[in-house]
Amino acid sequence: MNDLTELSLQRAIHGLRQGDFSCRELVEAHLDRIQRLDIDLNAYLFIDGEGALKRAEIADRQLAEWRKSRQSEPPPLLGIPIAVKDILCVKGMPCTCGSKILEGFVPPYDATTVEKLLNAGVIILGKTNTDEFAMGSSTENSAYGVTRNPWNRERVPGGSSGGSAAAVAARLALAALGTDTGGSVRQPASFCGVSGIKPTYGRVSRYGLVAYGSSLDVVGAFGRDVQDVAIIFEQIAGADRRDATTVDLPVPPIQLGQNTDLDSLRIGVPKEYFIPGMQPEVEQAIRQAILHLQELGAVVEEISLPHTEYALPVYYLIAPAEASANLARYDGIRYGQRISAETMWDIFYRTRGKKFGAEVKRRIMLGTYALSAGYYDAYYGKAQKVRTLIKQDFERAFQRVDVIAAPVAPTTAFPFGEHTDDPLAMYLEDVFTLPANLAGVPALAFPVGFDREGLPIGLQLMGNYFQEELLFRIAHAYQLTTDWHLRSPMST
Repeated sequence: MNDLTELSLQRAIHGLRQGDFSCRELVEAHLDRIQRLDIDLNAYLFIDGEGALKRAEIADRQLAEWRKSRQSEPPPLLGIPIAVKDILCVKGMPCTCGSKILEGFVPPYDATTVEKLLNAGVIILGKTNTDEFAMGSSTENSAYGVTRNPWNRERVPGGSSGGSAAAVAARLALAALGTDTGGSVRQPASFCGVSGIKPTYGRVSRYGLVAYGSSLDVVGAFGRDVQDVAIIFEQIAGADRRDATTVDLPVPPIQLGQNTDLDSLRIGVPKEYFIPGMQPEVEQAIRQAILHLQELGAVVEEISLPHTEYALPVYYLIAPAEASANLARYDGIRYGQRISAETMWDIFYRTRGKKFGAEVKRRIMLGTYALSAGYYDAYYGKAQKVRTLIKQDFERAFQRVDVIAAPVAPTTAFPFGEHTDDPLAMYLEDVFTLPANLAGVPALAFPVGFDREGLPIGLQLMGNYFQEELLFRIAHAYQLTTDWHLRSPMST
């Protein structure tokens, strides 16, 4: 094949096993493309080219030995180049979380998800850009510059995992890890025309993930299509003794064949997810995609998730409250950067005041206020009660339907600066993704069309707890019978 960067993950695995090309050739093709395109896109914050090539040579030797003996199977992802969001720890690589306060910090250990993928044979090309501490919906909040959308360089890639989504869309990695606290995998997947999974809370370990909102954070994955995402998900899912929130349930193998029959499947469409002000092309594409699923045999019915309207205020009380506690550790003493002063307190004030960005400081202050004496019950306590109501909405819905289909975002990728001066407008970009995080259910995003400016539109499927395999099966049936996921950014 002429361009190895155009391979899907599953085709790359097959090609390496067959000896059609070497791991070194595959890695070099991606590094060359990164060198050419990422100056403009800024998807990566750190690139480990030398390390990736060394690991590629080791992988080539392993594959050569396997081809001779054909005895024990090699690791399932041996030689596959991927990217990792710069909020997950990779031993020996910088972990800045898109913040100046962690500039220069290099973790001495791997996150569990990274460790599992390394054991599966992947080659990590580098760390991808993110909104600072994953707080944002556009990757404009990164202290290291914005990431540009490969489909239109004047548009955002979404956030906070915008770097990972852009890297996969622009063919700068075969797959990537991201995180999703309120939509940070699904919204960038939608904006960049790729597929992305937010697993059930507790399905994937958070050990080694730099925490934002501990009851909401989930590690997810991006791929060209849902089959690629499923391959990564299979490797990272499972219980972890280092993360007490993981659930000790078996992860069944995900086998996606050529079956497109969705007979007897019940799909619910929540009326609350189609709102005034929604971009008409987005609504049209979503309804057309749902109709296509119906043509494949699914039964579609309108449902109600009545507490959806409260998801936004509930999230922006709970997440900042948890962030204010989690980010208290960044004080200029133990990690990253420090601004010296005469007293310990002055070190804290100066370092945090200068090194945290505006959005991070806004959320820390909001969260601290919500947790303060006299306001805890009125704000944080009440938000937790309404969160329970949102969770119960989903539980009732899944008594009637198997999955829920809805838009990922009310618009396609917006121009840089459009919401910079209006935090509420930025927060509204996550209005359709927040409920799944508050309820803890899995959600999968994948492309279902484009608007008149050629920008991708994404659909999300939400399922009952630990039903990721069902989401993959439905989306795979859709992708077997459509070609939206096969399109790539012509400008790259």
